[in-house]
Amino acid sequence: MQNEDINLCKTDEIGLLDRTYRVGVLPIPGFALMSYACTVEPFRAANLLSRRSLYDVVHFGDAVRVESSGAASIEPRHQVGAMIDLDLLLVVAGGDPFAFADPAVFTWLARLSRRGVRIGGVSGGSVLLANAGLMSGRRLTVHWDHAAPLADRFPDILIERKLFVIDRDRVTCGGGTAPLDLMHALIASHHGRVFARLVSDWFLHTDIRSAAAPQRGGMAERFGAHSPHILEAVASMESHVGDPLSLKQLALMAEVSTRHLNRLFVEAFGQSVMDYYRDLRLDTGRRLIRSTAMRIGEIANATGFSSAGHFSNAYLARFGLRPRADRNTPKAAYV
Repeated sequence: MQNEDINLCKTDEIGLLDRTYRVGVLPIPGFALMSYACTVEPFRAANLLSRRSLYDVVHFGDAVRVESSGAASIEPRHQVGAMIDLDLLLVVAGGDPFAFADPAVFTWLARLSRRGVRIGGVSGGSVLLANAGLMSGRRLTVHWDHAAPLADRFPDILIERKLFVIDRDRVTCGGGTAPLDLMHALIASHHGRVFARLVSDWFLHTDIRSAAAPQRGGMAERFGAHSPHILEAVASMESHVGDPLSLKQLALMAEVSTRHLNRLFVEAFGQSVMDYYRDLRLDTGRRLIRSTAMRIGEIANATGFSSAGHFSNAYLARFGLRPRADRNTPKAAYV
């Protein structure tokens, strides 16, 4: 470390929080290493750079080892249910968080909340918090691929398509690399922005994003189209997967005629607006088939099909096999 960095680490800003902040981490089996590392490593770096014990990170679990989605595992220090003094508990989950239904974990999280512990979810961890009944009246975010089924299961929950959301005693994050930005915000609130910037620089994370930054790349880059009418129409489609809009409604939002919008889509994608929209909904359905345990009827409803049969027939036409057969393929690993 260079001398100037050491001097910055010794500024009075580090004293904004005058005690060790204890963070509990609950990795759920199948958690993604990217989300996990971006969650815990900033705390380690903060201790290293400050030469003080600013953060104490303790792990919880139900087994001797908690296996990740990759070739690594975590050995928890404490069992789920232990009432350890914590300032913050973060649930890190990937894979299919909708399939997790351990009442002991949900009860424990509720007890910690009642004791005043701030509770957070990373990636699919937000789904667990919702299933535990801990997100009532609070805003949250979740990895973009879980957003549609979460909204379908909990229509009253306010889901925001952001990198992270801090709403009073709840902290939620989309996963992937987004925890780096969340931890920057938390460390800055504890020890000032100068020190938080040092921690981010330690990971070459120089482009720190705000909470409101999008989870996905820009529409033009993702779809290879630059027409503002197309981009507006596709954005409207993505916001209405479970309650499909009509061609007339899409054209109204894109501020063009239905005929002109169809012409633009054929030129850009080789298919009509509504064919593109159907494929987008089926692609969402396929991700849910392969990565969740949701019933096919639930997925059909979440993707705007009138029945499981209608969904299955459309699925077969697009992918060459029915949803039940596709479910036997290897599951994707999510952040």
